[in-house]
Amino acid sequence: MAALDLFGRRWSLRVVWELHEGALGFGALRRRCGDMSSSVLRQRLVELMEARLVHQTPDSHYDLTALGRQAHTALSPLVDWSATWAAELAEHSSDHDTATADAPDIP
Repeated sequence: MAALDLFGRRWSLRVVWELHEGALGFGALRRRCGDMSSSVLRQRLVELMEARLVHQTPDSHYDLTALGRQAHTALSPLVDWSATWAAELAEHSSDHDTATADAPDIP
């Protein structure tokens, strides 16, 4: 349950996702994460480092540890599922839009 608590915190998964391709400095990581504030990013990095999923390199970049890479690998099926889910939602939405467009106007 601790892992679900950690990954359930806003932006935690995003940090892991952004680091899966390699180490990033704080500024570059923040830019990749978009709207995340510096203070929230700092807090998430501290939490992920305490959980031993992220470490800071000698040049002050952040990178996934071996455990962090395993976490990313474990979460990959969720990414695949989310693409299927998004497609299903889009299909359902377009079906609904078509049905609404075909409905007669009732005053």
